[in-house]
Amino acid sequence: MKDYSVSMALVDFIPVILFAVAAVMLQRDLYFKMSKGAFALFAAGTIDIIFSGLMKALYKLLYALGVCDFEVLNSLYFPMISVGFLLAGLGMLGMLFHDQTKDAALCAAPPAVFSGTPIMIAFMVIGLAMIYVVLGVLAVRLKKGVVIAILIFSFVCSLSMGYLSCKNFEEAIWNWIAQGINIVGQGTLLLSVMILRHK
Repeated sequence: MKDYSVSMALVDFIPVILFAVAAVMLQRDLYFKMSKGAFALFAAGTIDIIFSGLMKALYKLLYALGVCDFEVLNSLYFPMISVGFLLAGLGMLGMLFHDQTKDAALCAAPPAVFSGTPIMIAFMVIGLAMIYVVLGVLAVRLKKGVVIAILIFSFVCSLSMGYLSCKNFEEAIWNWIAQGINIVGQGTLLLSVMILRHK
């Protein structure tokens, strides 16, 4: 029996909203710095991440309200978010190695959705690492060293979520711990993006 409460489900929307704000800021700021292909990958990946997070939070809310146990929303979360992080990471990496002024777009076929957990974890970690490394490179170029420390902390929080995913998320305590770490991780990501934007 899953131990989800309405308050827990509502709190689950917070890190999704924080990530969405950070992602939209990055999309607006990086649009003219990326090739069309790289931006398409980054935008598709971040939108995928946002929607998978919304689906997971909506699943918990519907369950907590006793509306239904819409398991499809829950089961699609992990495959979708892992591919989303990989695509977003590839887009960010493409920005470093492909000039926006070139005519050729960055071409990369989206990876197939695998059912195997190890490959999905690899997608998430690789995608996350690429996003954070590229943001770190931007911080160095803009001479904003404090952002690097914030990014490292945020990245550690994100990696902690991977560890917590092995726990029994049907128990309320692990959900609350994960949500707290996720809110801090996405909040610090948003903070770093805001500092990078500040002239």
